[in-house]
Amino acid sequence: MTFSLYADASRRARLTAHAALFVRLVLVVLLGFTLACSDSDDDDNSNPTPTTPNLDNLKADIAENYATLVHTSYLDSLQLASAMQTTIVAFVNNPNAETHAAAKEAWLAARVPYGQTESYRFYDGPIDDANGPEGALNAWPLDENYIDYVTGFPDTGIVNDPVNFPELTKELLRDLNEKDGEANISTGFHAIEFLLWGQDGFVDGPGQRSHVDFVLEDAAASNQDRRGQYLLLVTEMLIEDLQFLVGAWAPDQSGNYRETFVADGDEALRSMLLGIGSLSGAELAGERMAVALDTREQEDEHSCFSDNTHIDIIMNALGIKNVYLGRFETTSGVVHDGPGLDELMSFVDDTLNQEMLAQLDTVETACAAIPVPFDQAIRTESGRPIVQVAVDELRAQTTLIVSIAEALDITLNLEE
Repeated sequence: MTFSLYADASRRARLTAHAALFVRLVLVVLLGFTLACSDSDDDDNSNPTPTTPNLDNLKADIAENYATLVHTSYLDSLQLASAMQTTIVAFVNNPNAETHAAAKEAWLAARVPYGQTESYRFYDGPIDDANGPEGALNAWPLDENYIDYVTGFPDTGIVNDPVNFPELTKELLRDLNEKDGEANISTGFHAIEFLLWGQDGFVDGPGQRSHVDFVLEDAAASNQDRRGQYLLLVTEMLIEDLQFLVGAWAPDQSGNYRETFVADGDEALRSMLLGIGSLSGAELAGERMAVALDTREQEDEHSCFSDNTHIDIIMNALGIKNVYLGRFETTSGVVHDGPGLDELMSFVDDTLNQEMLAQLDTVETACAAIPVPFDQAIRTESGRPIVQVAVDELRAQTTLIVSIAEALDITLNLEE
């Protein structure tokens, strides 16, 4: 009996041991299978596909970021223009070679951020809707003798006509801007440019207006006081117009344009693409470069008095790139960076997106390669082909922008 009980206990112990061994074997097999599956998954995910976000939410984020980018760049433009105003006031109060040079340098500096903002045009936004200030800010080409004297005509222009314009005021100059003709420009960056540099009749450099034109006691000039007053007035007007644009795009300001813009992500995208497509093609490649290339005329370049056209072109191209990437760097080096069209297109059609990213770099390189000054590049046999390359690359970029719009189910009707 004792033996039998011992045998039963021994048998039960062996069975228990076998069961435990079986369980361990099963666990080992399962663990191996799990690890194998894990390795397989790792192999499959060596190049994982990013999860597609909610595209409507992404569009809203892009619109919001664009609005911030626009506000930031207009604010940067205002700050540089305000610095320019300080130097111009100092120049008019004490006209000499040094204060004159400082005012011109400040004008050139102010053009850097403003040139990038031109990618926010062409969709009836605050800058160029029916009541927008674009025509008062940056209109060109400018008929010089509408404002002041030119070679051979010492008594022409508003400055030299106290009989018809006895009192110079901001209201008067706004009324006279583009009156009786688009070339009758009386305000804006290029009016200031002409008053600082004078007529550009020189092959090897910009206009050579002397500071003496503003020295009240100098008998060699005439209407110096009116010329200085005119310069102060148009500079003040430019500041006011930039302040308006900053306000139109300011965040957390009820009822302004920005509030309407960010409310509709799809419409915001259409406006963004229309803006950069129009600037890339008809405006920059066409009006600002191809026309001058065809005519070879100095008068057809954008900033002819200062010979700053090459910078205008580079900044316009950079403005297009800024919008696509959702990025802007202020002149003080502060970088604003957020979701741009590139992020959306990486999910919609990344092949097209990569083409556009490459083309943006190609355009940037082509524009930077244009010889300086632009008015000589459009005339010389060595310079003309380089300008033509930039024109062609801008037009190719415009074609890509239209394709991007189509991929997003947006129809763009761009001017040729």
